[in-house]
Amino acid sequence: MFTGIIETTGIIKDISTNGNNKTFVVESSISNSLKTDQSVAHNGICLTVESVYNNTHTITAVHETLQKTNASNWQLNELINIERCLIANGRVDGHFVQGHVDAVATCINIKDDTGSYVYTFSFDEKFAALIIEKGSVCINGISLTCFNVTNTQFNVAIIPYTYNYTNIKNLAINSTVNIEFDVLGKYINRALQLNAKL
Repeated sequence: MFTGIIETTGIIKDISTNGNNKTFVVESSISNSLKTDQSVAHNGICLTVESVYNNTHTITAVHETLQKTNASNWQLNELINIERCLIANGRVDGHFVQGHVDAVATCINIKDDTGSYVYTFSFDEKFAALIIEKGSVCINGISLTCFNVTNTQFNVAIIPYTYNYTNIKNLAINSTVNIEFDVLGKYINRALQLNAKL
């Protein structure tokens, strides 16, 4: 479980393919403090640390993950957001994030709002019931509040701190991002669907 408050960023230093899987070596400021078998969110994807060496750690994305996230497009020297799992003894500053990416969304507009930025993303309409005005959404692991929500688009406002300390500053028009909808909304939607069939 995560909060969507990015702890640091990492740089992809090596990529290898093994069958349908891809293994990534990531260099970050917290790599040497990680432990094997630890769950860590990378661009919002919960992945298991397989090994740690100096200032790098190794993770593998399986075929299912590569199909449903933007990990399949990660390149050498790409900057990714990193968050270690929640410690249940303090404040939850973002919202509850599982690290289970639902889909990818596409950045379709970026507006400099004089001190902050407004990003517009488009997504598949089949997820429309999972996102609400002023609700929580997780983009590349970042907990954000969405607004101007339609069945296929939403906006998020990015404060200067988030812009400077995450990889959102590297997004451009047509960039794809990992998106995880609020888990509470998913359970409510599922319950409503099942009740409608009774």
